[in-house]
Amino acid sequence: MSCKVVLAQGISVSYREELKNTIKTRNIRPKLVGFLANEDPAAAKYAEWTAKTCAETGVEFELRKCSRNDLEDKIIEANQDAGVHGIMVYYPVFGDRQDQYLQNVVDVSKDVEGLHHKYVYNMYHNIRFLDEAKTKKCIIPCTPLGLVKVMEYVGVYNGILPHGNRLHGRIVTIINRSEIVGRPLAALLANDGAKVYSVDINGIQEFHRGVGLQLKKHEVSETTLTVEDVLPLSDVVITGVPSPSYKVPSHLIRDGAVCINFSTFKNFDGDEIKKKAAIYVPAVGKVTVAMLERNLVRLYDYQAQDRAFSTA
Repeated sequence: MSCKVVLAQGISVSYREELKNTIKTRNIRPKLVGFLANEDPAAAKYAEWTAKTCAETGVEFELRKCSRNDLEDKIIEANQDAGVHGIMVYYPVFGDRQDQYLQNVVDVSKDVEGLHHKYVYNMYHNIRFLDEAKTKKCIIPCTPLGLVKVMEYVGVYNGILPHGNRLHGRIVTIINRSEIVGRPLAALLANDGAKVYSVDINGIQEFHRGVGLQLKKHEVSETTLTVEDVLPLSDVVITGVPSPSYKVPSHLIRDGAVCINFSTFKNFDGDEIKKKAAIYVPAVGKVTVAMLERNLVRLYDYQAQDRAFSTA
């Protein structure tokens, strides 16, 4: 088989080493607080990865467990604590609009996950900086950002093209349209120039910037297409279906495609997909955690800039 299997560990190494060196040479100690208010084993596993990676890179990580009814007050306490530089919540908590509310309770200056409305609005509108001087980049949600870095690593992004257009000509199918990963990822990739087919149980939407990337930000249109229509067209197939029984139909995958799984379950049949894909990435968790830490250091610096400005 000619398929190259690429592991998240290898992709994340350069980011983790960069973070470790930055923290050591600058003698800083960014603190990240994670809130666990559910019994989800996947969330507990993610918290375990986070703690391990933070210990290796020099980030101070504290996991705070609480009931979901106490979570809002606990987040506010952390917002007001100058010793806490980043906050994350292991979702789902309530699994409904109350989770969206909680995402906006987290102070925007400490939101390492990039889920606050300000960041979400900027992402969908292709606004990449927080300030007019373009000194502060927006915080991007960790898993979508991690998936972008995976795609850069395996060569999906075309480095000859200018930033913001480097996916021009690529067709990507994402089988997941959650508000946490799937839809933000579709927007990010479309804003970078891709034609994206976003798949969920209700149908398929197309995210794009028009012919020749004439649009400044992506548009979304409904389609009557099916998975059987879009998979054979796709240069990249990304899956995040939270079900152990779901499998992408391997026979529909275009020969030579790049296939990436971000679900905690194996959405691709490992043996079958290797017969069709050129590159297969079975998991991205360690890259996601590296992006989380990267966002934390960025917020640490923004907070230091703001303190310096306020005392000047």
